Amino acid sequence: MNVLHIDSGILGEHSVSRRLTAAIVAQIKADQSDVKVTYRDLVSERLQHLTGAQIMAPADLNEVDPALASDIRTGRQMLDEFLAADTIVVGAPMYNFSIPSQLKAWIDRLAVAGKTFRYTEAGPEGLAKGKKVIVASTRGGHYSAGPASAMDHQESYLRTVFGFFGITDVEFVRAEGLNLGADQKQFAIAEAEKTIAEGNVLRLAS
Repeated sequence: MNVLHIDSGILGEHSVSRRLTAAIVAQIKADQSDVKVTYRDLVSERLQHLTGAQIMAPADLNEVDPALASDIRTGRQMLDEFLAADTIVVGAPMYNFSIPSQLKAWIDRLAVAGKTFRYTEAGPEGLAKGKKVIVASTRGGHYSAGPASAMDHQESYLRTVFGFFGITDVEFVRAEGLNLGADQKQFAIAEAEKTIAEGNVLRLAS
């Protein structure tokens, strides 16, 4: 099984989302013997945000600026990694009610007509069917229920965009209320790690 491990938290060793994605991948590897993991750190690799020059670039990259050509090749490689993966583990902290810009930049490289989706007479069709996505979702407050749920443009966006690619099997492991005190933070992390350890997420990656 091919696993694609994506991190986008900007806090390095202090990042809870990175801690949870590492735990998820470790459990998958412990549960299955034939796992191949491809890892991408979207913060340290500094993927450029989508530009018009990238979209308008000719097929022959020898005709464009070397820096732009390198950036396009990196984006194509990331798309190939995504298409080759059976399970995608994504670390997605909530920043200002949405996802990190680094994660959005990665998603923009995946949204390619003819690769992950196509338009038909019946409407858009996702072309990445059959994959599983496990998202480690971390939030400073509580957004999964209650009045603040209307401000959640993190999980709702990820479910929508992966669904647009044809992926309907999207699971979230949440650690919420991380900024509401040390006790709440430790409780939230412990509950998320318990969910992972009990295999409630791994069953989706089998």
